[in-house]
Amino acid sequence: MGADRGIHVKVPHDIEPLSVAKILEKIVEKEQPKLILMGKQAIDDDSNQTGQMLSAKLGWSQGTFASTIELENDVAIITREIDEGLETIKTPLPVVATCDLRLNEPRYASLKGIMAAKRKPLEERKAEVSQPGLHIERLSEPTTRESGCVLEDSPDAVAELVRLLREEANAL
Repeated sequence: MGADRGIHVKVPHDIEPLSVAKILEKIVEKEQPKLILMGKQAIDDDSNQTGQMLSAKLGWSQGTFASTIELENDVAIITREIDEGLETIKTPLPVVATCDLRLNEPRYASLKGIMAAKRKPLEERKAEVSQPGLHIERLSEPTTRESGCVLEDSPDAVAELVRLLREEANAL
């Protein structure tokens, strides 16, 4: 889809976001890019952590949930969707940006482009990664809550509430 070359990093097992950030940090040190575009969140564990971790490890600015990115001189102008609408931030390059699906509309590669891509260099690297530091020991459904009670609006309602909290809920 327009890349001049690719880097394929092979790892021996599934890895957690911090390990991915450490691998990418080493690649960034060698490649020296000014802008890193990453997905908004992982598809496997929905974690939304790697971009922020990479930004912290590199000491770079970050722009999360980017829906538009414009580059002017040594500044990235990033627009992102927030609950109240759109927010635009300006941050100096280099920057790590996690991208929302609205950033662009993917184009489909033509047959000519697909054939040309086969001739592009693809560097393969192996990463030595320790076993994941996170382990799921137990996964269970939350306990169901007992239904509450409704007190009638009466002069004795406060006294009844205090009695219920003290005797039945053991909250007082």
